[in-house]
Order: sequence, then structure tokens, then C-alpha cells
Amino acid sequence: GVPRMFALHCEPKVDVGSVGTRIGAITSASDTIRIELSGRGGHTSRPHLTEDLVYAMSQIAIDVPAVLSRRVDVRSGVAVVWGQIHAGVAPNAIPMSGFMAGTMRCLDADAWYRAGEMLDEVVGQVAAPYGVNVDLEHIRGVPPVVNGETETTLLEISARAELGEESILLVEQSMGGEDFAWFLQHVPGAMMRLGTREPGGRTFDLHQSDYAPQEEAIRCGVQVMASTALRALRLRVRELADATLPPEGTEGAEV
Repeated sequence: GVPRMFALHCEPKVDVGSVGTRIGAITSASDTIRIELSGRGGHTSRPHLTEDLVYAMSQIAIDVPAVLSRRVDVRSGVAVVWGQIHAGVAPNAIPMSGFMAGTMRCLDADAWYRAGEMLDEVVGQVAAPYGVNVDLEHIRGVPPVVNGETETTLLEISARAELGEESILLVEQSMGGEDFAWFLQHVPGAMMRLGTREPGGRTFDLHQSDYAPQEEAIRCGVQVMASTALRALRLRVRELADATLPPEGTEGAEV
């Protein structure tokens, strides 16, 4: 029931007192991929008598990202990156099972859907020559956050009013995923990047264990968001007023 939505996300690469904005996509789509593999284990001296599960996993890890990058428009930035690969307990034994997991990210929503639809086929084709059993779990995550022009402008006007004329930075589209994107499937809105870095200080990465944002950023974020909310409300009042005005040339006519 709201006409617009706004959000902020900490940005450790931007100094406190500044915010990053961008019209259009500012984040990427992000999915989770989990793969369990199984096969006959055995001795590493006789891999031909087994399904060499570790070798199959290594091929999936390398070839699936490569194949997807050739079957989806390269401008969409499809990226499959593995964060977990587990198999085996001994150097001279081929294990009977293994597990790998990672993320699939994409700059473009349409390409995100296409890549997801072909993921099962690609994983199966890469694993097929090695005879292993593959159980793929593809967990759909989030689409890109796409900032509206009007809403981004409201954020920028508010940031300049609260933090100064030089407080706005144009940020690049991030490969990170953000669930605010689901709200923007239904309501226009925008998300800004809130600077949290001490000027001249260390640049952290998001989710780094020792990330230490400057607490002054809290004040900056509250000021900009409150100012944006007030401006958005005033704009909504004008929009509603304009919607109730009679069409031009009908003044005095019975309606």
C-alpha cells in the first residue's frame, strides 16, 4: 500500500559523510547452488575401477562456469563461484561421496532466468563422462535491485541537503545480492550505498570479520532517509492533487 520504497546498505569503500547512488541496477541477481555427488570409491592406484568422484568435482568446478559463460550473453556477467568443496579423508582413497556449493550471480534479470533454466543440463553434461551420480539443488535467490530515476533523485536531493553538495558518488553495479529487490518487483524505489569508511582509513570488505564501520555513519543514514521520506511524502501529495484536477479546457463544465 505504499507508493515508493527506499533502502540503504553500508559501503565500506566510501567515506563516512558520503553516499553512493546509481539509476538502474545497483546490485545483481544471486542464487545458491548445492551439488551432492556419489559413486564407487576405491584405491587411487585403480581409478578406472571407480567413479573418480574428486576428478569429476574438479571438472564441474571449472567447466560449469565456463560453459554458462558461453551460453549466456557475456554482457550479463554470469558468474559461478564455489565457496565449498568437500570430499575424501585419505590421500590414497577415492571417496564415495562429495559435496560442493557456491553462488551464481548475474547482472541482468533476464539472463539470470535463462542461466537458471539451463544449470541442471550443464551440470549433468559436465558430470556425465565420469559416471557419477549428481544431485543438484538450485536455490533461487534474488533478482537485481533496480533503482528508479525519480526515487534515486529524491535520495540525491536529500543527501545534498543533509550532507553537502559533494556527498554524492556514482557507484558501480555490485555483484552482491540484496533481498530489497523483491520489494521493487511491486513498488518503485531506490537503494543507496552509505559510506562507513574513516576518511584516510582502512578499506574493509563487506562481511569481513574485523569490519569496523564508523558510527558517525548512523547519523548520516538517519538524516538522509528521514529527509527522503519527507520529500517523498510531499511529492505524493502533489501527485494525488494533480490526479484530482479536472482536464484542461473543462473548467466550469459539469463533471
